[in-house]
Amino acid sequence: MIAVIVPAHNEVADIGRCLAAINVAGAHPRLQGEPVLAVVALDDCSDGTEAVAASFGAATLTVDARCVGAARAAAANHALALGARWIASTDADTLVPPEWVWKQTRCGADAFCGVVDVVDWLDYPQAVREAFACREVARDGHGHVHGANLGVSAAAYLAAGGFAALATGEDVALVQALQRSRASIAWHARPAVATSARRAAKAPQGFSGFLRALEREVLDAGTALLPTPALLR
Repeated sequence: MIAVIVPAHNEVADIGRCLAAINVAGAHPRLQGEPVLAVVALDDCSDGTEAVAASFGAATLTVDARCVGAARAAAANHALALGARWIASTDADTLVPPEWVWKQTRCGADAFCGVVDVVDWLDYPQAVREAFACREVARDGHGHVHGANLGVSAAAYLAAGGFAALATGEDVALVQALQRSRASIAWHARPAVATSARRAAKAPQGFSGFLRALEREVLDAGTALLPTPALLR
């Protein structure tokens, strides 16, 4: 069995689309009928996330931590208890492509690290989009770590000690632990996942925070190039 873990804090607006995409990926013919189960960790949810998750056939468990690392760890532990041989990780505001699950499990390594494509830039200026494209170079061997596009075998996950209960950076910490345990890692540009540029951060200094920091950097750089008031005509 393959598990796809999704941490969720009040994600009623997005998680249905996320789980629908996971279900499509889980039915890919090249998986040859191997079961794929979405496991949603409901982290202090007070909206209808649980009902939506259940309607898509996902397994759910409750976590009251308000901590993405604790939520991912709880979902992974639940998946392991159900007999998962591979744990794929994504986020509730992310859409995985149809080939995502089977390509992860056939990456030829103990773990898979993929990249993300932002599909709804909202009100971010074009300069931020261009700066992100320069930072998120989509090529094999990229070196990026995203909890929204990550996968690991059960054996390698356990050997590395699993996700740490960190408020942010739990994905990077896991990959570093995998490297220390000498697990093999496939740094592949494809399959990429489509994620959101939403400004409402679910994890401090997570992807949303990264984009806002990038925006400040770009805007500050633009301001520095403007003439000083004394030189204005």
